[in-house]
Parts: sequence; structure tokens; C-alpha cells
Amino acid sequence: MSAVNDTKFNSAVFLLTAIPGQEDIHLWISIAFCLMYAISLVGNLVILFIIKTDPSLHEPMYIFLSMLAVTDLGLSIATIPTILGILWFNSREISFNACLAQLFFIHSLSFIESSVLLSMAFDRFVAIRDPLRYASILTPPRIAKIGLVFVIRGVALIFPLPFLLKQFQYCRANVLSHSYCLHQDVMKMACSDITVNSIYGLFIIISTVGLDSLLILLSYVMILKTVLSIASHVERVRALNTCVSHLCAVLLFYTPMIGLSVIHRFGKGSSPLPQIFLGYIYLLAPPLMNPIVYSVKSRHLRARIIRVFIK
Repeated sequence: MSAVNDTKFNSAVFLLTAIPGQEDIHLWISIAFCLMYAISLVGNLVILFIIKTDPSLHEPMYIFLSMLAVTDLGLSIATIPTILGILWFNSREISFNACLAQLFFIHSLSFIESSVLLSMAFDRFVAIRDPLRYASILTPPRIAKIGLVFVIRGVALIFPLPFLLKQFQYCRANVLSHSYCLHQDVMKMACSDITVNSIYGLFIIISTVGLDSLLILLSYVMILKTVLSIASHVERVRALNTCVSHLCAVLLFYTPMIGLSVIHRFGKGSSPLPQIFLGYIYLLAPPLMNPIVYSVKSRHLRARIIRVFIK
């Protein structure tokens, strides 16, 4: 069923795509996605529970980690249901309004997560550069304000996109490239001029992901400069070790996100499989791996988790 013109948006329907050519093993593939979903939900909920119930973890680093867990939970909840719907029931149809709602939550949560990763980089810089004033600089009220600003930024930048997409006529093939809706994917289905959407989408990427990643890089340059000024080799290693978990989270998030954005904009005519797999990695790997990485690398967090489950 083709998407209809701009007078009948509520009846417009898009078709989601899982993994082309693998329809006969969708049930087996769904087992892997179910495991990933379960581990993501349990892992992030455990992180939140441990941080909330243990007063010794009410420190800036763990407060930012709880923010990361919340955004990861939101991304999992926003994406996995439509993926499993295709794999279990071949339920590929999604209404136009449901598609707009999904892309709004996916993009806004992604940009909020980018902001959280930036704040965590600043947290590591302050902790290494000025440890004696660490708690006085990053107070809970100040962290709350930082979090609120990042939420407002993520929501405000994405808010116009659904309204811009509603202005288009959709008269082309309505098969999307992923098992969920993304702005850059939906706008390609329009037969109207999408120049404004394309420019605005690029502006959002540059002003969020581009700016955040640049500031994260700058933070680590300053962290490295500070670490190299430390006389003791043991203290240098210990300081850098506190950044490993965050660096893993940054690479897990930014690498597939930037790759997917580049393929969508400049990869016309290329095989769909790379962008499909990058799409899954972009939205599913961070919620799955972040709790694992932080639980393994953070000795205090790991000890609390072990204590809870041993009891």
C-alpha cells in the first residue's frame, strides 16, 4: 500500500524492513533480539536500582551513569517492539502518525544520550584535573540543571521534524530501510522537495553529535595533558583507567551513528545490508553493552551488584 497524499496523513502506511532475504529464519533471529532486549532492560534497571539504593554511589559519576541508563532504556523500549513485531508476526505496517512518534522518541533520546556522554566526559575531566573540588563543582542541583538543559535541547531540536514531514506528499514506494522509523529514511519517501528537511537534519547532527563529539575530544585532550603532568606512573594509569568505560560508551554510540548518517545521505545505490546492520548496532549495542562495561570496569558498582545478588 502506497503512502497517500498530504490530505490523508492518518491513513498513510509505511512498511518496515527486517533483514532482506532472511525471512525464513526470522524466528531464530528473534531469539537473539529477545536476549539483547532482556539483557538491556535488566542491566540498565539493575544499574538504576543499585545507584538509587546505595548512598555511597550518590556521586556525580554515578548520577550521570543513571542518566545514561535511563536514555538507554528509552531507546530500547522505543525500537525493540517494532523489530520483534516483524520477526514474530511479520507485522511490517506502521501508520504515519505512529512512525512520526517513533522517530521523534528515537532521535530525541539519541541526542540526549549524546549530551549525557558529553557531561560524563566533563565529569572525568573535573575528577582528574581538580579532585579536591570535584564534589563542590558537580553538585546534585547543578547536575540536575545540566540534565534538564540537555533534555530540552534534544526535544526542542527534534520537535519540528514531525510537523515538517507532515507537509509532504508521499507518492513513492513506502518501504523503509529499517525495522523502525528514522527521519532521514522517512523523508526519502516524499515526492515533495525535501531540501529544508535535509538541511535542518544536517544542522541538527552538526549542532548535537558533531559539537558533542568535538567537545568530548577536547575534554580528553585536556585529560591527557593533565595525566601526563602527574609524576607517579601508577597514578597516571589509575587516572586513565577511570576513563575506559566512558571511552567504550562513546565509541559504541558515535561510530555507528555517524556511519549510519553518512550512508543515508551519501550512500545512494549501495547495498542495504550495511545500513541495516549499522542501524541495529546504533540503537541496540549501547543499551546492551553500557551496563556490562560499567559493571565490569567500576569496582564499586561491581561490588554492590554482587552483594545484592548474593543476598
